[in-house]
Amino acid sequence: MSRTSPHHQQPPQQGELSRRSLLRTAGGLTAGLALGTAVTATTADAAPATFTHPGMLHNAGDINRAKVRVAAGTDPWLSGWKKLTANPHSASTWTPNPQATIIRGGTGENYGILYNDIAAAYQNALRWKVGGTEANAACAARILNAWSSTLTTLTGNADRFLAAGIYGWEFANAAELMRDYTPFDLAAFQEMMANVFHPLNNQFLTGHNDACITNYWANWDLCTMASILAIGILNDDTTTYDQAVTYFKSGAGNGSIEHAVPYLYTDSDGYALGQWQESGRDQGHTVMGMGQMGAVCEMAWNQGDDLYSYDDRRFMKAAQYVAKYNTGQDVPYTTYTWGSGQNCAQQSQTVIGSGSRGQLRPVWAMLHFHYNRRLHLDDKYISAMYDDLVAPEGGGGDYGSTSGGYDQLGFGTLMYAK
Repeated sequence: MSRTSPHHQQPPQQGELSRRSLLRTAGGLTAGLALGTAVTATTADAAPATFTHPGMLHNAGDINRAKVRVAAGTDPWLSGWKKLTANPHSASTWTPNPQATIIRGGTGENYGILYNDIAAAYQNALRWKVGGTEANAACAARILNAWSSTLTTLTGNADRFLAAGIYGWEFANAAELMRDYTPFDLAAFQEMMANVFHPLNNQFLTGHNDACITNYWANWDLCTMASILAIGILNDDTTTYDQAVTYFKSGAGNGSIEHAVPYLYTDSDGYALGQWQESGRDQGHTVMGMGQMGAVCEMAWNQGDDLYSYDDRRFMKAAQYVAKYNTGQDVPYTTYTWGSGQNCAQQSQTVIGSGSRGQLRPVWAMLHFHYNRRLHLDDKYISAMYDDLVAPEGGGGDYGSTSGGYDQLGFGTLMYAK
């Protein structure tokens, strides 16, 4: 669909303002203008004519709020800032280690080099945006420029698609924060994203590695969609951006909203819940899904598309379900059956997967502060997960040294608290 043509969205629910209604309110316009953000008045359901920058995980308002609150020494922002500055990846002395070829899956794996450098680029970019330190800006630019002038190939077994997806959207987010910093070579970075990451993203989303359409877990689609969406924003590419939004709403694979949340329930306390596609697998990957879909929704939100509330807030129902189970409570579960491999051989999971139950990842602040503070909704289980277990959120390097600890950029307390 065109970024300038009308498209269908779910109507606002009771007590909820649509994203574009928020932008059209006097307060939203005043805040946007005060922050120097271009705010274009549009008709309901009309996509913006141009992309907003910065406009991925963080917009100008998020950055300004964090800057003001940290300077004033106000919690929880200050606690979030301390998590950031304590992380070794955020040090302005970080030395990048760019590679021409990154391998994930199979012989010669070296992708840990990439996700560590991405975390460092993002964290240094945040320290510059919030703290104003030039040394951190120079470091972030140095990391990004080193990779855009070196990386030519992402390869490996099927896991190469995970690398292109997860590290694609994360890399693009670091670059988005740095796009107005002159020493950063934005054009070279945009070219790398378009020529190295997006071809693999597109190949997976359209062909699924020649497998049965239901073979791959939701996270494979979701990280791919997030990368495509982020590249679209970074490169002002409407076709690429719309590819991701359209797939979220109606894609054939497990990452689209109906397939990612196949079953809906209401619990005994009246809360709407949605079973996540990977719930029968394990909770580490299920919580990862909250971060991957959350990233898609937040980036789209900052471009005026409300995927958070799409299909009667189906994602919120899933997040409530996942949070409820991971805070130690019981949830209903319906046997999940799917086709696997190339011939769609049937597989089933009859019970919810308890592996990694209660695993902590920095994905909950984004969801809590959206549903509870932006929309003023009762997010009982999400808020319990965030407030009681996760806050204040750290980022890459704070949740272990393996790839799972780097599947999200984190620092949601600093950047999303409201």
